[in-house]
Amino acid sequence: MPRRLVDISSPLKAGIRSDPPHMLPRIDYMDHHQTAPAMADYMGVQVDQLPDGEYAAVERAEISTHNGTHMDAPYHFFSTMNHALKPGGEPSWRIDEVPLDWCFQPGVKLDFRHLPDGYVATAGDVEAELKRIGHELRPLEIVIVNTAAGARYGEDDFVDTGCGMGKAATLWLLERGVRVVGTDAWSWDAPFSFTREKVKATGDAGLIWEGHRAGREIGYFQMEKLGNLPDLPANGFEVVCFPVKVHRASAGWTRAVAVFSE
Repeated sequence: MPRRLVDISSPLKAGIRSDPPHMLPRIDYMDHHQTAPAMADYMGVQVDQLPDGEYAAVERAEISTHNGTHMDAPYHFFSTMNHALKPGGEPSWRIDEVPLDWCFQPGVKLDFRHLPDGYVATAGDVEAELKRIGHELRPLEIVIVNTAAGARYGEDDFVDTGCGMGKAATLWLLERGVRVVGTDAWSWDAPFSFTREKVKATGDAGLIWEGHRAGREIGYFQMEKLGNLPDLPANGFEVVCFPVKVHRASAGWTRAVAVFSE
């Protein structure tokens, strides 16, 4: 059966505002001529004896598992999870423990681009959007959120752009069997710059990372810094998003793809 693939990942790129300054990735590029002398020396030959005096192009990266499009594991959010499902909860799963079938499921897109920067989406917002697109949520569907941040990836204001998903909205999805979600924003939560002002005004520390903290109640996996979400319809596609298997890590880089059957 013919298929159409849409890349919904953002490129891992140095030199752009993809993260706060202290979290930015570094990538050093070594071309074919730069690596040739070391190989020639190792092999006991002259550089000009190699084809065109070249060897291999190589990149050396200094990155965290949260740079670029990636999937967070419940361990990133909290050390324990599933307190709403089991008395006392259980140790949070890490990225190498993600059930693979959760990563290849029908997708649903919530279009929240109209919501203002810093807004915290509610369960009511989710219900209203699902009603607008005429979709009844099913267990294990992968819910992705299209925010205003996606269009600003790499720009100076990216980290502070877009809405976030609140704890109530996240739990509403999880209680209906959703286990993988994603956003094109820097974080599943509202930008920290807005949260900080709310915490200063209210003294309510419960506002900090509230969407993520829903994972303490019901464990789930979430993708951040997705791309090209405006190219997707509300539904009618599958999402493939297997994370890199980093041993006992809190996250793994993910090449997320939307698959359409033609």
